[in-house]
Amino acid sequence: MPQGLIVKALSGYYYVLPEGSRLGSDSLVQCRARGVFKKRGISPLVGDRVKYETTDNGEGTVTEIDPRTSEMIRPPIANVDTAMLVFSVVEPDLNLQLLDKFLVHIENTGLHAAICLTKADLVDLADDSSEESAAESMEEGEAVQTTASSASAGLVATPMPDWLTDAVELYRKIGYPVMLTSSRQGEGVDQVAEYLDGKISVFAGQSGVGKSSMLNAIVAGLDLQTNEISHRLGRGKHTTRHVELISLAKGGYVADTPGFSQLDFVELEAEDLGSCFREFQSYAETCKFRGCLHLHEPGCKVRDAVEQGEIAVSRYEHYLQFLQEMKEKKRRY
Repeated sequence: MPQGLIVKALSGYYYVLPEGSRLGSDSLVQCRARGVFKKRGISPLVGDRVKYETTDNGEGTVTEIDPRTSEMIRPPIANVDTAMLVFSVVEPDLNLQLLDKFLVHIENTGLHAAICLTKADLVDLADDSSEESAAESMEEGEAVQTTASSASAGLVATPMPDWLTDAVELYRKIGYPVMLTSSRQGEGVDQVAEYLDGKISVFAGQSGVGKSSMLNAIVAGLDLQTNEISHRLGRGKHTTRHVELISLAKGGYVADTPGFSQLDFVELEAEDLGSCFREFQSYAETCKFRGCLHLHEPGCKVRDAVEQGEIAVSRYEHYLQFLQEMKEKKRRY
């Protein structure tokens, strides 16, 4: 029975790349899924390695799904090992709270996460609102205090304001690779492409941040639709309508996914939220009480680390906001 990889799902069809084939429009087998999957509450996902049968009309039927190494609900994709979180510096303005929410979800799935900051060429054209948006959570006394220049921090050649350099250094110190890029000027594109080589990765982030533009810059000949940001709404249009794997030149695949700006915590318990903040983990292990929520419990080492400047104030405040959001959602249900 032939085997392959689902590279696209659209309108009830699954497009399978046969094992050993190169990705191209003529190489894909358009398949339906067996009804038994629906009875079991299982849906094939992009990224699934499957077995399939061909039918008389040249199409096929997915008959078996191999065990998954990972699974994401939003976006719906399987067997990804790296998530590239794409956020723009401006248009829309850099939103560290939303970035932390994405990071929580990625940490909960067990994937590796990297951060790609786009539209760096526009930062010097932005008004003060962009600086206030990102800097509002980078308060004085926070864990990261840096005077490093953009060049020494390994950023793009364009001089960067202090609030952006601080944000980059904050997430690098936590342990996340951070790439500052401009698709328009080609800055940082090679760095992103090199990071993705040989991996199955997913591009994720809110709409309008330049995910499709970055993919167009990375993959020669790719022409994904892009739209300018809506200044009236402050967000982009959803130019990507479905999840699809794109072949990379040096091996591996990357998925462009539909943009979205809201995430919930339906699959996460309050007791597990702290473990999704990497820098909390070593301190949480020495908290006085097991299952400490790092609120008002005596002997909480996470709160001590925040007070001593070892954990960023912004990250702890976002943790508290997410915890409250989870409690309110639970009360509604």
